[in-house]
Amino acid sequence: METLLWALLLVPLAGAVVNVLLGRRLPRQVAGWLASGAVALAFLIGVMATLRLLALPAEERAYVTPTLYTWALAGRFEVPVSLLFDQLAAVMVLVVTGVGFLIHVYSVGYMAHEPADYDFRRYFVYLNLFVFSMLLLVLGSNFVLLYAGWELVGLCSYLLISFWYTEPQNAAAGRKAFVVNRVGDFAFALGIFLIWSAFGSVVYADVFEAVGGVAPATLTAITLLLFVGCTGKSAQLPLYVWLPDAMAGPTPVSALIHAATMVTAGVYLIARASALFAAATSTSAIVAWVGVLTALFAATIAIVQVDIKRVLAYSTISQLGYMFLGVGVGAYTAAIFHLVTHAFFKALLFLGAGSVMHAVEHGAHHAGEHVDPQDMRQMGGLWERARWTGITFLVGAAALAGLPLTSGFFSKDEILAGAFLEGHVLLYGVGLLTAFLTATYSFRQFFLVFAGEPRSEAARHAAESPRVMLVPLAVLAVLALGAGLVLGWPPEHGIIHTWLEPAFAVAREGTKAEGGAGLSPMTLLLISSVVALAGAGLAYGAYVRKAVDPAALSVRFRPLYVLLWNRYYVDELYALLFVRPFFGLARFLADVVDKLVIDGAVNGVATVTAGAHALARRLQAGYVRVYALSMVLGALLVLGYLVYWGR
Repeated sequence: METLLWALLLVPLAGAVVNVLLGRRLPRQVAGWLASGAVALAFLIGVMATLRLLALPAEERAYVTPTLYTWALAGRFEVPVSLLFDQLAAVMVLVVTGVGFLIHVYSVGYMAHEPADYDFRRYFVYLNLFVFSMLLLVLGSNFVLLYAGWELVGLCSYLLISFWYTEPQNAAAGRKAFVVNRVGDFAFALGIFLIWSAFGSVVYADVFEAVGGVAPATLTAITLLLFVGCTGKSAQLPLYVWLPDAMAGPTPVSALIHAATMVTAGVYLIARASALFAAATSTSAIVAWVGVLTALFAATIAIVQVDIKRVLAYSTISQLGYMFLGVGVGAYTAAIFHLVTHAFFKALLFLGAGSVMHAVEHGAHHAGEHVDPQDMRQMGGLWERARWTGITFLVGAAALAGLPLTSGFFSKDEILAGAFLEGHVLLYGVGLLTAFLTATYSFRQFFLVFAGEPRSEAARHAAESPRVMLVPLAVLAVLALGAGLVLGWPPEHGIIHTWLEPAFAVAREGTKAEGGAGLSPMTLLLISSVVALAGAGLAYGAYVRKAVDPAALSVRFRPLYVLLWNRYYVDELYALLFVRPFFGLARFLADVVDKLVIDGAVNGVATVTAGAHALARRLQAGYVRVYALSMVLGALLVLGYLVYWGR
């Protein structure tokens, strides 16, 4: 097992290193397939490790490798480099490598038209490094290794979001993601310091075993600091603003960041530290409320956006809110279940959006028309022109909406049911409203892109994507359609529940009292189905049957529409409160402190020195009488000093 785990971690890193060292000597496409093969091998190793873990008794399924070496040692502070592989880590590893492999394969076709060979290889080096960083985050046996992977993921996301850095807006999006994440990461680092101070260790096993001996106030402080870090990495209120702008990167990057990897790191952290959060009930309540409010907030914005990738970005923020609602109410298994299904259908939707953009760009090239390939108002009628993309995109939209029997239906309903049966009726109500909005904007997007007649010549001349892009879509569509039924049936007793239950044995999993508030779990399931179908029906009536005119509604409720269109002016508010004052302070420091004070002091010393030099130079005239006079004056000064001070 030890060899497998280290190989699992290092294979993607090796793929990146080989491409860096030998990439120029390899044919262009070989670099892409080499990177894809490294992630595929990591997935196979992950499967083998999971099978070995499965062979162990349920209570022993937490393998920790021997310490490879001690990374840091200062007094009692010690950071061992070792890996932890348990049920939770196994799920994350399979999702990261499995979905990551499909995204790598899709990228071979999507990036085929990248003009520079160097940029093509650079892209796949970044992807491999991203997967390695995420695996380090998941497999580390202590909080410091997790934090190292956490920071490396942030670095790789910056490199990938700003991949086309010659465009100023892309570079700005990468910087924004990096800076906003640093805010959360600073709090996360403080949380780790407090963990070591309170527990005397940063190793998971040591910390979780000693939870009962730490004061509740300390646990609350630790978990709040960790949660602030989660809000940055997983794009929750108020640190969500970086994620919509992350669309500046290539579409497969959006799928990688928003589906199975970086944005789910916060959910994984809370699930991994569930023993801490379960003991800090006030923090768990904050987590649940921030999650559900983020879900509603992002859904209201998504319902009016016209950029195909931006709609999916806000849907990611919203779905992450559901996951935080799950871990906040103690439904840890349901939250991880939704993390898995979300990885499938959101990767499908982002890659499907890339296929749509590829089709529209093809049509624009042949029609000689310039259109924005991400503007859904320029699309329409693509069902007849990109049928396979349309079918897979429909599956992804249905899963995102939570239509019955899709993967999203099972996992999202478990989170809502967990909130209701735990007595959080208001949280359940907000989550249900968000589910209705989710179904509405999901099918609004599908109908705008694929239904009706083409609304541009580019859409009229659109063509299907190549097979290398369609095969990953087909695989993800199967997973998005059937993974919920396979993993989650029967509800709360499916394969994933049985598998993950021991991982959360020390945490409060939730009482889930049957028939809470007079409603059984099956009744809640029926309510969720009706709500999802109603949202999809509203989108159908508005954008296909034309029973409701969205344009007329936007005029009638213009103040609300403008507010949502401008995303509640949050970016403008942050610019007013933080960005402009920061630039003002920077200008003050540059123009006043730096130029006048620091440079003034340095220049003043130079001026005084130059003046003294000029005076001394005049005394060095080269005449003997001047030197004699100087000696006499000096002797008089010395004599006067001795006479006066010698009394």
